[in-house]
Amino acid sequence: MIMFVRAATAATAALALSLSATTAHAAHAEGRRAAAQVLPIGVAVTALPVASEDRTGYQRTSFKHWNAGELPADGCNTRQEVLLAEAVVYPTLGPGCTMTGGVWWSYYDEQEVTPASALDIDHMVPLAEAWDSGASSWTAARREAYANDQGQPSSLVAVTARSNRSKADQDPAQWLPPSPEALCRYGAEWTATKLRWGLAVDELERDRLLDIAAGCGGTDVEFTQVP
Repeated sequence: MIMFVRAATAATAALALSLSATTAHAAHAEGRRAAAQVLPIGVAVTALPVASEDRTGYQRTSFKHWNAGELPADGCNTRQEVLLAEAVVYPTLGPGCTMTGGVWWSYYDEQEVTPASALDIDHMVPLAEAWDSGASSWTAARREAYANDQGQPSSLVAVTARSNRSKADQDPAQWLPPSPEALCRYGAEWTATKLRWGLAVDELERDRLLDIAAGCGGTDVEFTQVP
């Protein structure tokens, strides 16, 4: 009887943890959509500043991640919080934010993915590309905020490890998602991330984004600028 009560108590606690995290992450996902600016994709691309890129001095360690995330009390880091926010089927949570089960959709290559360990969290604009485009002049705190940005859903995206590693640190002039269905969304989310953080584009990157925009009529770019 004692063992049964303990098992029931543990199960109840695990369920409460999962439900609490579900509610909290849903609330934050809703908050991330607040106060966004919306522009047609072509207009948004032309609003991006154009500048040459310079990778001098770049180190991945200049962007501290993953940190304790938006909800430090939940015991999940940024990577784990993004996984919870993007789950199509919510996983069961255990101690230390360990995840069992769950299903995700990798829109880059239209793949259903499980378990969580099979996913990478992609920085929509890679860290090296951000450095090239203006982040080299930022403070360490701003670079950490960028690397862990959950204030805009498009900034961090759960995708298959294969697609993320194929992309690496390339911009849209060099790499695009393998799924044709992903193209308009990807162009919009790349543009949104650069507008959010005040990052520049080089000429080839801008031209490719304009090409994408020309074939994506009706696509909007939503972004919230970071002060």
